[in-house]
Amino acid sequence: MDKRHKNPDGRSTIYLGADGKWHGRVTMGVKDDGTPDRRHVKRKSKSDVVDRVKELEKERDSGKVKPVGKEKWTVAGWLTHWLTIARPNLRDGAYAAYEVAVRVHLIPGLGAHKLHKLEPEHLERFYTRMQEKGASAGTAHQAHRTIRTALGEAEARGALTTGNPAEKAKPPRLDLEEEDEIEPYTVEEIKALMGEASKRRNSARWAIALALGLRQGEALGLKWSDVDLDTGILKVRRSLNRPRYVHGCKPLCGRKPDFCPDRQKARPDAAPTKSRAGRRTIGLPDELTAILREHRTQQAAEKALARQLWNDEDWMFAGRTGKPISPNMDYREWKALLAAAGLRNGRLHDARHTAATVLLLLGVPERAVMDAMGWSSSAMVKRYQHITAPVRMDIAKRVGGLLWAEPTSKPKGENEDPEDGVAGVLASA
Repeated sequence: MDKRHKNPDGRSTIYLGADGKWHGRVTMGVKDDGTPDRRHVKRKSKSDVVDRVKELEKERDSGKVKPVGKEKWTVAGWLTHWLTIARPNLRDGAYAAYEVAVRVHLIPGLGAHKLHKLEPEHLERFYTRMQEKGASAGTAHQAHRTIRTALGEAEARGALTTGNPAEKAKPPRLDLEEEDEIEPYTVEEIKALMGEASKRRNSARWAIALALGLRQGEALGLKWSDVDLDTGILKVRRSLNRPRYVHGCKPLCGRKPDFCPDRQKARPDAAPTKSRAGRRTIGLPDELTAILREHRTQQAAEKALARQLWNDEDWMFAGRTGKPISPNMDYREWKALLAAAGLRNGRLHDARHTAATVLLLLGVPERAVMDAMGWSSSAMVKRYQHITAPVRMDIAKRVGGLLWAEPTSKPKGENEDPEDGVAGVLASA
């Protein structure tokens, strides 16, 4: 027979049950449906029940109450659940990176752990194992960022009440060598690129890349409504998405969605820029304004030629029927442009590196460079110091050697020009 006494005001109850075991009941709060959240504890000895009841009361009083049933979360279970609830608020690229980190690395390496028992040391040993098996520090760091974000959400939702272990774990060290190497083009190479681009359609696309440093998606996402050629102002507001498709056939054709004859778009052509820093307004050099005016005239002629086939969607850089240029086609055009100009096989992102380097060499303040490039962190500026500093020193040496060079001796009797001197040397240079 139970020796149970119900305490008033929801206080904890401890009693000996008819099964011969001690029981405890603790009111932790209110469930989602409004009923009391009354937790049950069962142990062989009274002292064990008392200890567990005290633990629950301490958890309740601290405000860190695990939701009912969530004590059984494993890391694998939570990560899978987190991807589901996070998906609607993530861009496709971010979701893809998280999904790969979860599926390929985190679940196989940490999935069996109980969520509330995961420790920083577990994570640190996991990062080490990843790299011992051949993963780069960058890949291990991406896994760290992923689980840190996922566990932060678990903590916010009450599924993890002991703190986020990923915040305490030391992330893998990223070596500078693993960062994208910055390889800007020289002024002579830029001129060669621009000269070759002028022979092709959408040549202004490459002037935008090399002069303003817009990312590929930002440049391809420009519309004529984003630029005011009278005032010389350009606004970056969106980025062109890489196309993604789903099957539209029934039954399924058996091909990949991209090659389905009835494929349907899975996302819009463009999306707003991913950060506040990315949404920016840029002043246009006069020369670039003139290039864009000429480009608009050429596009108007193409529109007249295409007639009813033209898709009037206002894209600044478009195909022959007005449709946006796909990133893949844009990439191939860049490679063809480099080959035609006889230059090294650089990455498309090197055009952006070039623009940033030029701004820094011109002495533009770092804050202004960050605004123009759409960087949210000054750490990006520091990445260019190993390029700009030696170039600045080389310029200083050249100027010093020019101004303070020893004068060359002239044959006796030769009349000296009164304009000889520093001005003459500079003119001859």
